[in-house]
Amino acid sequence: MKQGRYSWPVMGVLTASVLVPVFSALAGEARAENNLPARKTAPSAVRAAAGAEVVEVLSSDAGEGGGGLICPQSAPQAASVVSQSYIAHQAPSASAFDLVALLPGANVASSDPLGFSPQTNISVRGLNGDAIGYVLEGMPLNDIAYYTGYPSQFADSENYKTITLAQGAAGLESPVLNAAGGLMTLRFRDPAQKAGGQADFSYGSYNTSREFIRADTGEIGKSGVRGFVSYSHGETDNWRGPGRDERQHVDFKLLKTWGAANRAALLGSWNQATDSYYPQPTLSQWHQDGIHGGNNLARHYDASNEAAGTDYWRLYRQPERTLYLGAPVSVQLAQGLTLHTTPYAQGAYGNAPGGSTLPVTGAWQGNQQVPGSLNLPDATDGVATVRGDYTQRSYRSGFTASLEWHTRHNTLVAGYWYDYSDDAQSQTYVPVAADGSAPDIWGGSRRASVKLADGSLLYGAHNHTITQVNALFVGDTLSFLHDRLQFSAGFKEVMFARTGTNSLPGGPYRVGMNTAVPLPRLAIKYQITPQHQVFFNTTTNFRTPAESALYTAYDPGSGDVLTRGTNNVKNEYSIAEELGYRYTGTWVTGSMTLFNYNFTNRQVETVVPVNGSFISSTINAGGQTSRGVDIEAGLRPWHHFSPYVSAEYLHATIDNDIASNGDLLPTRGKTAVRSPKVQAAVGLTYDDGHVFGVFSAKYMGRQYATFMNDERMPSYVTASMALGYRFSKIFFLNAPELRMNFINITNQHYLSGLASPTLNARTTTGRRGSSIAGEDPTYYIGGGFAALFTASGRF
Repeated sequence: MKQGRYSWPVMGVLTASVLVPVFSALAGEARAENNLPARKTAPSAVRAAAGAEVVEVLSSDAGEGGGGLICPQSAPQAASVVSQSYIAHQAPSASAFDLVALLPGANVASSDPLGFSPQTNISVRGLNGDAIGYVLEGMPLNDIAYYTGYPSQFADSENYKTITLAQGAAGLESPVLNAAGGLMTLRFRDPAQKAGGQADFSYGSYNTSREFIRADTGEIGKSGVRGFVSYSHGETDNWRGPGRDERQHVDFKLLKTWGAANRAALLGSWNQATDSYYPQPTLSQWHQDGIHGGNNLARHYDASNEAAGTDYWRLYRQPERTLYLGAPVSVQLAQGLTLHTTPYAQGAYGNAPGGSTLPVTGAWQGNQQVPGSLNLPDATDGVATVRGDYTQRSYRSGFTASLEWHTRHNTLVAGYWYDYSDDAQSQTYVPVAADGSAPDIWGGSRRASVKLADGSLLYGAHNHTITQVNALFVGDTLSFLHDRLQFSAGFKEVMFARTGTNSLPGGPYRVGMNTAVPLPRLAIKYQITPQHQVFFNTTTNFRTPAESALYTAYDPGSGDVLTRGTNNVKNEYSIAEELGYRYTGTWVTGSMTLFNYNFTNRQVETVVPVNGSFISSTINAGGQTSRGVDIEAGLRPWHHFSPYVSAEYLHATIDNDIASNGDLLPTRGKTAVRSPKVQAAVGLTYDDGHVFGVFSAKYMGRQYATFMNDERMPSYVTASMALGYRFSKIFFLNAPELRMNFINITNQHYLSGLASPTLNARTTTGRRGSSIAGEDPTYYIGGGFAALFTASGRF
């Protein structure tokens, strides 16, 4: 690892010497003002297995603070927890990304204010969403091809118990392999002990409506089994430009607990949505049109316009359907010996369509020109407008299994993870009629799609990939000084195999890669007093490039190569360290974490247009070093008020020049993309049991959009609030509630994030003297002001 300008041991001393008195003073002032006695605590009774994601309550009277934005914990790694009390105050349509947006290091880029659009992204400590693992009660949720997460598919917000964002590495047992940027762990609420339920109704801006209902069975007979099932339906108009989104969703969970440490569950989520598309502009387009004009799709179809009608909004309607199933089980086999296992199965199908054009004669399939002519009835001057359907059908199954052996001073864990996925992607084309209509938005229809003279389909992409993961892991935690001092060490060996076929002529038919990567880790935690804790950890992570890196794609209109696949892909590898301090007092909970990352073959997500559709890909950015500090603090309710603050400073630099067009771009020492130096958030919650309100604001510093740092996204500030009233009881409803949520209350028009970074935006002279042409990056436009009224009640 390279030597840096910061001395981490010195920074650790500064952490303890500065923050300990600060947090202690805050707690002391609160106790004095309220005439409270000194805090009495009990030692931690929960021991963290090496690498496990656990939240440990340090004392019997310690609880969540900051209105549910911070909770006491003592795992030897940085993690922030959002609890149900905070989630319940937010707009019920909010996605998991929206709900963690105030946490330190979280940079959320959204396209709409209410959480419906799948065009959203998150980065943590400058590491993009495809570098973060997403796990729901032990089962992975990442897209198997591109590693990204789609939070609108995960769950309804009413069913979350907690959302934990571990800003550093994922735990040893986590079934993810792309998580250098951390882990988002989602947990469902447990089914209620008694039969009942909850119902919500929401209506607001942009003709938004949403209905939610959940039924709890209570204990079924005398089986000890209880469960819940929920259904929601929501619709909203696009807040800018034409379009309308619709979403249907089902969550369920069955749970049985017995004895002191045994539990078995069956849970799942089903999601079906049809979403509209928000164009992602360049910076010059943003300055020219803002949220209006050319930065939106066309409301009416016009084949004679400059875009030949390919900008018509109905050509970009995106349908998708997903199903997640998991069965987490924990069984105590003997005194101190526990088996944990989570089998899971998933299926998904979706279409990412886009407007394009095809020539009637002279079309290409792969690198071969198509003989004869295509049947395109509404062609003009030999060219027809078509909808390109880029469909993905995937199946995934696997399991994790581990044994945890706990003795008086030692916790040993050993386990295995297996994952199998089958992913088929293809792009076909559907003719567009004179009125702009095109059949079957789900795509892939042989009857409706454009065919060649021999009756076969014309493809712009046609590949099939099988991926298998085998991972063995072992970890051990030793405790000393009455559990105040803990040493944890772990090792994980990941064996990754990917094989595929590309049915387009031109590129290799069979592609694939195999790799085996050792991933050691170490952690130390010392509980100085019941209130004060320090920890240090070092972890290793890796990831392979996105699946699309294997395949060559061609333009069917010209035969030009759009993306060139290769079997010679290089894995990203990283080493990370964290040094942290936590304070957990009667009133104040806070933490400060210093972090350091070193990357080789850094994989950075970008978006590649493929014949009208926008497909994720990755750029190999070589080496990168990232250093910074995260801070957060919250106050437990004091006179019904609970404030919260968080902040991050980040210094992320590129370590080498990047190859481009046979030359080298002079990128060494430049700031990494998606890496704002400063971000900060504040939240203030008031809740007296009846009247409640929440105010929050987030500042995001400017961030570079190119590796040459010749274009950057401006900084921005957004704020939101909620006001409501909770009744005691009305008829059969327990605690019915009326709530108004106001998002982006100042109606800021801003770029919320970087959608597609590029190497350079301006023409640049390379190290070897050649001229390297620039390419414009594209951006997410953040959602405007929105208001949402919600009436809810439990029964």
